[in-house]
Amino acid sequence: MKYEYIHQLEMKVRDYECDLQGIVNNANYQHYLEHARHEFLLSRGVSFAQLHDEGTDAVVASVSMRFKTPLKSGDEFVVKTAYEHDGLRHIFYQDIFRLPDMKVVVKAQVDSVCLVNGKLTAGDSLEKLLIK
Repeated sequence: MKYEYIHQLEMKVRDYECDLQGIVNNANYQHYLEHARHEFLLSRGVSFAQLHDEGTDAVVASVSMRFKTPLKSGDEFVVKTAYEHDGLRHIFYQDIFRLPDMKVVVKAQVDSVCLVNGKLTAGDSLEKLLIK
C-alpha cells in the first residue's frame, strides 16, 4: 500500500528498553508509535490531554505490526507517520526506520476510533485538526 508520510520523529533506544537478547522488547515498539502519534498531534496544535478534557477521546481499536529488523541499545531511529480517515476509523500507518541506513525496523497500522462525550462518532472534527 502506498501512502504519504506527513510527520516524522527521531528517537534513540534506551538501555532499559532491551531484553536479555540485547534487542528492543517488542512491546516498546508500541510505545514508540504512540509517542510519535502524540507528537504528530502536537505538531498540528492538538494536545491529546486537551482533547480529552474537551470530551474527545481517540482510542486505539487495533494494532498490526510487522517486525523486520531489531533495534539495539543506542540505535537511533525515525518513526514516520501517515494518516487516513475511513468511515469511523482514523488510520495511522507508521513505519520505523533505523538511522542512518534507513533499514526498515517495523511496519505498523494503528486504527483508532473517536469518542465524543463517550459516544462513538466519525470524528470529523478531529480529522480537520489533523489534516492541515
